[in-house]
Amino acid sequence: MDWGSLIGLLIAITAIIASHVIEGGLIQSLIQPTAFLVTIGGTAGAVILQFGIPRVLRAIRLMKRAFTPDKDFYDDLIASIDLWATTAKIEGLHKLDLHLDETEEPFISRGLILLSDFKSRPKILEILRTDIASYERASKLAIKVWEAAGGYAPTIGVLGAVMGLIRVMSHLGEPELLGSGIAIAFVSTLYGVGLSNLVFLPIANKLKYSLSHEILKREMIAKALSHIAQGDHPYLIKEHMKSQWYSDDE
Repeated sequence: MDWGSLIGLLIAITAIIASHVIEGGLIQSLIQPTAFLVTIGGTAGAVILQFGIPRVLRAIRLMKRAFTPDKDFYDDLIASIDLWATTAKIEGLHKLDLHLDETEEPFISRGLILLSDFKSRPKILEILRTDIASYERASKLAIKVWEAAGGYAPTIGVLGAVMGLIRVMSHLGEPELLGSGIAIAFVSTLYGVGLSNLVFLPIANKLKYSLSHEILKREMIAKALSHIAQGDHPYLIKEHMKSQWYSDDE
């Protein structure tokens, strides 16, 4: 769990509720199930219409990465690459399949299998970069679902407010109900803007960063495996990886 992300969300929500209470508002006035249903249901319907159910479900599954810290993979990856390169140099490429049980990452397993099958360096790079491009394309599409939700939610919130005002207008003969009715109506707008700027868009941006982190890792793996296929010395391969890591970090 990325506690920083969760704490940031809690701080934002707490600040909004606290400011409402300080100004004399009641917490209960912010809890409106109907307004929440309109905002969430309308936003969900809009993104499903735009992207389809399978892509929306993929976006929901991807959401957990926004609350999962990105691991600093560099040291472990360099150690693994050094082990693969040394094994290939001393025992031959066909021995690399012995390391398949050491990883749970399908991308690494695929690369090692390609190497142990004596694929050429250009072919390995071509296949792995095609995999990277496919993964990046699918992930970016899932991120766009969250961005779209961030765009739809405020407008759906306004729609909910208008619906509430219509109900208020139908009770003009009861002045004592107008104030509370208008307040309830505008809670939909609050939900729409709040969900957009505190949840949907931050998740999208966090997923973008996580994706760039993962793409860098896969690019480093692809480059390293291609150098191993070429028969480069393990030390030279590590130096290439260092250059790629620090140039991207800048």
